[in-house]
Amino acid sequence: MGGCGGSAPLFTGDGRATTQVQCPAAGPWETCLQNARGICQGDFDVIKQSSDNGMRNLLFACRAK
Repeated sequence: MGGCGGSAPLFTGDGRATTQVQCPAAGPWETCLQNARGICQGDFDVIKQSSDNGMRNLLFACRAK
C-alpha cells in the first residue's frame, strides 16, 4: 500500500506479540511500567520508549511465564 507510514512491529523477533501503552508525559515513567506489568500479569521486555506530543509511549512484549 503506497502512502502508509511505518509502524511498530506487531511481533518481536522471537514471535511474542507487542503492546503499546500511553501515559501523560507530566507523570512518571513508572505509570506506564505499572500498566505494562498489569497487562502482562508480571514481567515484560521494553521494546521502545518515547515521548511525543505530551504523551509517553511504551512498546513492550510480555515475557513467557
